[in-house]
Amino acid sequence: MQSIPRTIFNQEHEMFKQSVRDFIDKEIKPFNSEWEKQKMVSKSSWKALGDNGFLCMSAPESYGGLGLEDFRYSALFIEELGLSGCSGPAIGYPLHSEIVFPYVLHYGSEEAKQKYIPLMISGEMVSAVAMTEPGAGSDLQNIKATAMDKGDHYVLNGTKTFITNGYLCDLVVVAAKTDPTLGAKGISLFLVDSEMEGFSKGVPFEKVGLHAQDTCELFFEDVKVPKTNLLGNIGDGFKYLMTELAQERLVVALAALALAEGTFHATVEYVKQRPAFGKTIADFQNTRFKIAEMSAKLEMARIYLDQLVMLHNDKKVDSAMASAAKYSMTELQCEVADECVQLHGGYGYMWEYPVARAYADARVQRIYAGTNEIMKELIARKVLK
Repeated sequence: MQSIPRTIFNQEHEMFKQSVRDFIDKEIKPFNSEWEKQKMVSKSSWKALGDNGFLCMSAPESYGGLGLEDFRYSALFIEELGLSGCSGPAIGYPLHSEIVFPYVLHYGSEEAKQKYIPLMISGEMVSAVAMTEPGAGSDLQNIKATAMDKGDHYVLNGTKTFITNGYLCDLVVVAAKTDPTLGAKGISLFLVDSEMEGFSKGVPFEKVGLHAQDTCELFFEDVKVPKTNLLGNIGDGFKYLMTELAQERLVVALAALALAEGTFHATVEYVKQRPAFGKTIADFQNTRFKIAEMSAKLEMARIYLDQLVMLHNDKKVDSAMASAAKYSMTELQCEVADECVQLHGGYGYMWEYPVARAYADARVQRIYAGTNEIMKELIARKVLK
């Protein structure tokens, strides 16, 4: 349906895209409804992803990875997940590979990288990132979790909430205060694995949407964290978070646009078939105009994100650019989902119809990875400096 050709991909990318699509058709789509009932994907699906080389694709070969530094492969993987309409997997899988993994690779000790990266690549270890707390969301400087230096280890205490992949996770990047008197400069990051005593999980939340994606609270009670599990330097955690959040927000933007496109394509097929007043819904001018409006916006958005993917390949996407992408794409996703529900009529509000689930799943995209209000603040800082 794209009228302007996409020029950023070559033949190898197209072959990869087809392999991802085939995998999704076989290993994800048939099970998504059951995963929604279970409130999480299966552990075996993670292993299947690993067996097919779809996890942590940028991992160096020295750790058993593919060494694919070309972000276009990751973008295509996220895109195909979104187009499938399986919103939970479209969020949980990329979080592991494109959001958590970079922290381990960029800031982990060599001992930690040797221990964890191969297991993240294989899918034997599912990962999460724990920043949000009951009293601290977008305001990361206000976190209360602490990690006290005890000589040969740290003792971690605190509670984290709304953690994506939380219930299934085996490895968590945790933000904690190593010096509560220093504000942002007192935040450090740690790798905590599920075998550490004192680390426990709450039951998966009953969410409005994203039912196939496990979200829960994580509890840390006197957890002994080895010194080798400190990420980077003490007190530099906030700086690392701000650095890596650019890719996180770009990933959210990519997922948002693909999910919107998937919902739009399904709606186009629906209105062409649904009869009303002796013709199809697609024959009415209002329907045609709504479809035209959405098509134009989605096409412009796709060109915009393709450009950002190429800029990100050259490490030229800054915080404001990523924030603009996250803000605009998640707003568009919600707009498209709403319009598509309307075009479905009463059926659009029935859970058995994918458009209803797309509507419920879309809303949280404007909240996590930094609320869209925070995104606008970050954009404004660059514009008005």
